[in-house]
Amino acid sequence: MLIDMKMRLILCTPFLLLFVSCFQLIEDVTVKQDGSGTAVFTANLSQSRSKLASIMLLDSVNGYKVPSKTDIQNHLAEIATELKKIPGISNVSHSADFDKFIATIRFSFNKVEDLNTIANKLFTEMKITSSNQSSYAYNKGGRTFSRTYVYEPKAKAEFEKLKDADKEVFNSATYTSIYRFDQPVLSQSNASAKLAASKKAVMMQSPILDLITGKRNMTNQIKLAN
Repeated sequence: MLIDMKMRLILCTPFLLLFVSCFQLIEDVTVKQDGSGTAVFTANLSQSRSKLASIMLLDSVNGYKVPSKTDIQNHLAEIATELKKIPGISNVSHSADFDKFIATIRFSFNKVEDLNTIANKLFTEMKITSSNQSSYAYNKGGRTFSRTYVYEPKAKAEFEKLKDADKEVFNSATYTSIYRFDQPVLSQSNASAKLAASKKAVMMQSPILDLITGKRNMTNQIKLAN
């Protein structure tokens, strides 16, 4: 699904982001009381589908080769195959909707910490160095879920090296994280996070540019009811 971009900064960036600035990267994680759960990573480019449909008819754009649908599907399959090899990971599947231009990878995990291995594997397979080093943790006894981000200043430096046309790709791009639980949320540490009406889900959204430049911190510690 991806190609080797000049800027390798963000999570799960599909190659098509080289050509459009209106896209969403979505991380949707469900955590059960015992720490196991499911995760879905989605790249949603549906708002630019008309433009993308036209681009897919070309051989190259702005010096970048335009991959075929088969190329995209094959790379998704390769990523899924690698994820299946990771201990603690199961039920791996992927999909690519070329009408709406939405690509998804989903899987189950035995414990929250398995997500750290998954994230590293995705970055390696997709040839991306994220703008942040992040980690997941779950304290079963204390019923606390945490996602920690440590900003890397070199991300902004790499971004500044891009041509203006390439920078524009990120103008309207957003990153959304959704964490779902089987018990109500008692408290959370990030004031930017929104609690669902059910009190069993927390959502955070940020412009990707804010993550690249360090203006937004997605770190959050979520305390759950027993």
